[in-house]
Amino acid sequence: QVEVVESGGGLVQAGGSLRLSCAASGRTSSTPVVGWFRQAPGKEREFVAGIKWSGDTTYYLDSVKGRFTCSRDNATNTLFLQMNSLKPEDTAVYYCADVSFDRRWKGNYWGQGTQVTVSS
Repeated sequence: QVEVVESGGGLVQAGGSLRLSCAASGRTSSTPVVGWFRQAPGKEREFVAGIKWSGDTTYYLDSVKGRFTCSRDNATNTLFLQMNSLKPEDTAVYYCADVSFDRRWKGNYWGQGTQVTVSS
């Protein structure tokens, strides 16, 4: 039985930090890269960060480089997104996903997402 638990979202003031977690049991990633997407109201879902299950190669949206860090724990099949220096424009629903790239980033989403709201 597949179970995905997403946590860590919430309301934070600009400049603050949040750490998102996505724990998946009973499932195996379909791609060598896993990561995070987000969708703000009225906008398309966009790739935010990714990491290879094997090794430490990471990928980031330009606007979050230096502020966000994507990591994973293979033993527990858990994905993390440490978000520092948050800005109001980071407000969105964040989704963990299996990640692939074919001219653009694509995601196979694990769960329902977690809301992140950054107040100014």
